[in-house]
Amino acid sequence: MKLLLVEDDSRIAKLILDGLSEDDFVVEHAINASTGESMAALEAFDLLILDVMLPEGHEAGFLLARRLRGNGNKTPVLFLTARADIESKLEGLDSGADDYLAKPFDFRELRARIRALVRRSKGESRNQIRLPVGYVLDLIAHEILLQGQPVALTPREYALLECFALNPNRAFSRSSLIERVWQSQSEVELKAVDVFVSTLRRKLSDQIIETVRGMGYRLGRLG
Repeated sequence: MKLLLVEDDSRIAKLILDGLSEDDFVVEHAINASTGESMAALEAFDLLILDVMLPEGHEAGFLLARRLRGNGNKTPVLFLTARADIESKLEGLDSGADDYLAKPFDFRELRARIRALVRRSKGESRNQIRLPVGYVLDLIAHEILLQGQPVALTPREYALLECFALNPNRAFSRSSLIERVWQSQSEVELKAVDVFVSTLRRKLSDQIIETVRGMGYRLGRLG
């Protein structure tokens, strides 16, 4: 998935670039609106992440989004900005953006919003993610469905599978999964991950999660 980040603050840009690259996103970076506009015209991106306040002015991001839409660019746009007031949010959406997220932000939410926007642009349901063997993960109902019928999972089993589903090409180490799914429960042992993966495989399918030797686990292949 290829993204374009337009952000003039080098510290924030590095934080975003480092965070997203860990999830196998390919992210190009522009430090101002004019460079971002040129890059968006020359390359095909899956998503544009724009700051509002750029070197060209306090509303340069809004103006950039309007120019892109006026030139026929239909790439999804996500504003990521410190301007959190409702007027700015409304202006951002009215300028042609698809979503608006205020700083400071949670990286889990940013990743989820990025994937939802890209799925929507490709004609997929923004609330559902296809899984191997015909299963579907419903992000709104927090359920796993098979042929439209929910499959009984515990909240922790669902959370683990959702983590894989939101990052389908990424292999997670056991410690990384504990950090994401168990969060503050640092006393959880690594073998707990193996137990939950085994349970999901037993309840759903051996193909739902695959083992990546020397790395950990990732979502199984579709098809």
